[in-house]
Amino acid sequence: MGSHEDDPRAGAAAGWWARVRRTARAAAEVYDELYTAPVRAGLEREARRREDVLVTVLFLEALGVDNPASAITVELYPELLAAYHDWHRREGWERAPEAGMCC
Repeated sequence: MGSHEDDPRAGAAAGWWARVRRTARAAAEVYDELYTAPVRAGLEREARRREDVLVTVLFLEALGVDNPASAITVELYPELLAAYHDWHRREGWERAPEAGMCC
């Protein structure tokens, strides 16, 4: 009896499975492009909006408004100083409104 390597049907089956895998990968890419990518973009936009609101609240003093939650949020300042620079650039300010904060 011959081995499976000598069987021509084994080569055809392997080729068939390779085509099935390629088709499945292509279908997954189409699904990702049509359904997942727009949702992901919306989630990223919402996360950026929420981060902007958080940075605005945390740096109210820099904008000239008293922050009623400053005692609670003081621990977050070191974590968000880098984000503050990105935020004020997105808001269209070349420099931060408070001297010495960044830039």
